[in-house]
Amino acid sequence: MKEQCYLGIDFGAESGRVMAGRWDGRAMRLEEIHRFPNGAVEVDGTLRWDIRRLWMETERGLGMAASKLADAIVSIGADTWALDYVLLDAQGELLEQPWHYRDARSRGMVEKVKSRVSHERIFAESGVQFMEVNTLFQLLGAMERDPRPLQQASRFLMIPDYVHLQLCGAQVSEFSNATTTQFFHPVRKSWSTDLLQALGLPTRFLPEVVMPGTKLGPVLPELRQRTGIGPNVEVIAPATHDTGSAVAGLPLAAGSAGTAAYLSSGTWSLLGVELPEPNLSAEAFAGNFTNEGGIDGTYRFLKNIMGLWLVQQCRVAFAKRGGETDYGALVRAAEGAPAFRSLIDPDDACFLNPPEMPEAIASFCRETNQPAPSTEGEFVRCALESLALKYAFVLERLEQITGLAISVLHIVGGGSRNRLLNQFTADACGIPVLAGPAEGTVLGNLLVQARTRGEIGSLDELHAAARASSEVEQFLPSAREAWVADAERFRSILQARR
Repeated sequence: MKEQCYLGIDFGAESGRVMAGRWDGRAMRLEEIHRFPNGAVEVDGTLRWDIRRLWMETERGLGMAASKLADAIVSIGADTWALDYVLLDAQGELLEQPWHYRDARSRGMVEKVKSRVSHERIFAESGVQFMEVNTLFQLLGAMERDPRPLQQASRFLMIPDYVHLQLCGAQVSEFSNATTTQFFHPVRKSWSTDLLQALGLPTRFLPEVVMPGTKLGPVLPELRQRTGIGPNVEVIAPATHDTGSAVAGLPLAAGSAGTAAYLSSGTWSLLGVELPEPNLSAEAFAGNFTNEGGIDGTYRFLKNIMGLWLVQQCRVAFAKRGGETDYGALVRAAEGAPAFRSLIDPDDACFLNPPEMPEAIASFCRETNQPAPSTEGEFVRCALESLALKYAFVLERLEQITGLAISVLHIVGGGSRNRLLNQFTADACGIPVLAGPAEGTVLGNLLVQARTRGEIGSLDELHAAARASSEVEQFLPSAREAWVADAERFRSILQARR
């Protein structure tokens, strides 16, 4: 058979890349074509994404892929983080540089909204947990700061939808990312326009929503001319939320979906299970859990946890001081640091975007009557142990709310390379951890494209293809007594900060 090659565009918080997937009928072999840096940019005291540079780098990667893979390329699809969006005018041009979810404009909006619409109603009409970074609160912050872009906009698109617009001209929103906005109805599977109107937000610019696996159209002629991409290449929407693609690409064993949880580990950690329908229970609302769309209309019932942002920002601070910047060296230093010396709640608001992460961690420890870390290894160990304990805490609540008995945790994404955190997670949760693939997001993206083109059938077959395409490492729990003891201390810290 002629080799089928799929291209995945994947934007993360620290980097973007264009990846190729070579499909042999059984497995997808990944090849990195082009990687480029990403991150927030400061514009007049605000945080934005440099979307034009990201697209320029993407186009460069497409040209590199075309020159290397020639006519083997059959389709392209994009995935990115959630929450952030672009506003377009009537000519399809950007009205402003897209905002970064960590910008301060949405601060306080979660509480402020209560005077107009109850949190219970918002959850019933979205199924999404309350975080000030959510798209809903970003829009409310935008209306307070400067309503003109929202008033002038003809189209609202999430970031990966904008990439697809550049690829093929489609102006649609894909289901998995739409569900993260906190204004998409999880039962009706349509925009919650009544909610937006009750909050004084426009609805006229909301696009049609399509499901993962939808063919969006051929690559634009002008883009083909600039990059050399062939005339028969089509654009296929994967699960455009990177976690949606990562869960689609889980190397699950057949029949294990009801007993397996997943952790998409990167800048954010997303811990949850895949369900056939959303969970809108009072317990889910009280626990501030979220329902995010997946492939085949499934829902990812999960909790967002701060994730390796803690370590990433410590690394930035260490670099400014002339200290260690290599992730491997920092993890080794953490391995040699004292165990359970200091613990933090990774989701405390003080860690969202502090001026300096080590100082934020030290201040939290002092305020909770713990010794503050002083060395690089102590800061990183504090972050990793606290993450593992938060995973265990959330996993327990997940089981209570869903009634599922979780027997294994799959860790995918770049964080699955952190063997120390993987072991800590197995120890804290008391169940085996299966780590990998690190490129689970783009693997899921590519496999969904292959499925749309008829190479893969059922969801079980997709997971079987993911197993055939992945290397997975197992971590078994150990030292349980110490972790159980410190889990109690961790809970008391969470309770004290409420």
